Amino acid sequence: MNLLANINVDFMGKRKIALVFSALLILVSLGSLFTRGLNFGLDFTGGTVVVVHFDQGVVASEIREKLQNNGFPAAVVKNFGSNKDIEITLLPQESLETDGDAEADSDESRLSNAVLDVLKQVDDSARISKADFVGPQVGKELVEQGSLAMLYAIIGILIYVTFRFEWRFSLGAVSALVHDVVITAGVFSVFQVEFDLTVLAALLAVIGYSLNDTIVVFDRVRENFRTMRKKSPQEVMNTSICQTLARTVITSLTTMLVLIALYVFGGALINAFAFALIVGVVVGTYSSIFVASTTTLALGISRDDLIPIEKEGADLSHIP
Repeated sequence: MNLLANINVDFMGKRKIALVFSALLILVSLGSLFTRGLNFGLDFTGGTVVVVHFDQGVVASEIREKLQNNGFPAAVVKNFGSNKDIEITLLPQESLETDGDAEADSDESRLSNAVLDVLKQVDDSARISKADFVGPQVGKELVEQGSLAMLYAIIGILIYVTFRFEWRFSLGAVSALVHDVVITAGVFSVFQVEFDLTVLAALLAVIGYSLNDTIVVFDRVRENFRTMRKKSPQEVMNTSICQTLARTVITSLTTMLVLIALYVFGGALINAFAFALIVGVVVGTYSSIFVASTTTLALGISRDDLIPIEKEGADLSHIP
């Protein structure tokens, strides 16, 4: 990373191009979120998940076709760790929308047995190893609680950065976080990748990752404002970003290596989680350089805002 140690790029000079690029991404994301929405998983929509084990490997597409031809047209089928285990997700059915726990358990059992009967036509060794049911009401509550968790996290960050730095930095950091969350969610909406609780956890992790990058840059900005007294705010921003660029690139690359490995080798269960983090790390790295700093600069940050005002005669206050 010695090549990055002495880099001198006018990032702030390209902030208008970055603004247009970010605006386009946000418009596409919001447009998709409002028109297509998110492809909510079982955690949010409710329904039944059945994991079936076979003694021999089976093909998920064949299982899906068999279920669709036998009364389960909306069944989602994917491998569960290996080709001997199949996870089947079934959307809520009228028979499952009951008020009593005993009735729900009974319906879940009947549905699981119906699925098993169909799969035994494919392989007689099929047996259920796991069956979970989530009611629609629980799914609605998870949507509300997840949204509130993200809102509280952003409000907490707004307060924290305000106390640690200055309100302009706080708004810059929050604008970057909102930017990251909207675009990451927009990618899930555009490609209709399943959005479940693991993805929500990934979005919260993206908020933390992006904030960490932004705080590193802001720390250097505050330090340089105090030492580079003859430089303009734009020059101070550029210098600070360039000085922290090596650290940002190393952190992002090493994180991406782990996430790509999880996405490729982790299996279907964590694919969406890893994908959310991959998108979030890329967008978060971009926003910490352009969005957070650009917003702070646009709000009129200057050296005077970061240097405490000395009261006249403060050095004589010890004299009675």
